[in-house]
Amino acid sequence: MKQPTKVKDEPAEIEGRLQEALSRTDVEAIIVNGGTGISPRDGTYEVVSGLLEKRLDGFGEIFRLLSYQDIGSAAIMSRALAGTANGKVLVSLPGSRAAVDLAMRKLLLPELGHMVSQVQGQ
Repeated sequence: MKQPTKVKDEPAEIEGRLQEALSRTDVEAIIVNGGTGISPRDGTYEVVSGLLEKRLDGFGEIFRLLSYQDIGSAAIMSRALAGTANGKVLVSLPGSRAAVDLAMRKLLLPELGHMVSQVQGQ
């Protein structure tokens, strides 16, 4: 497993790093965090959204429902999303530790292996 890489909130840099990871044969899933809000500097959503070939709309919907149960109406500002790109699972999570923990525990760890096998046609 490759160690996490910190990337500035610059769409061109984010896209470059994601394109690099998507081109690798030893990568099956990519999880990014941060930049999913609505502030002017939040551009990760647009980059990831533009790379997705198939969207898993239910991921964002359920993530926001679970977030709502924890943080209330502020959950509507999350633009967490997931889908497939270049034969890989691509997930974009908010930058908050609590949000990442929630998504990992409740959604990704239980399903990521199945998601990867589906993308790979197994």
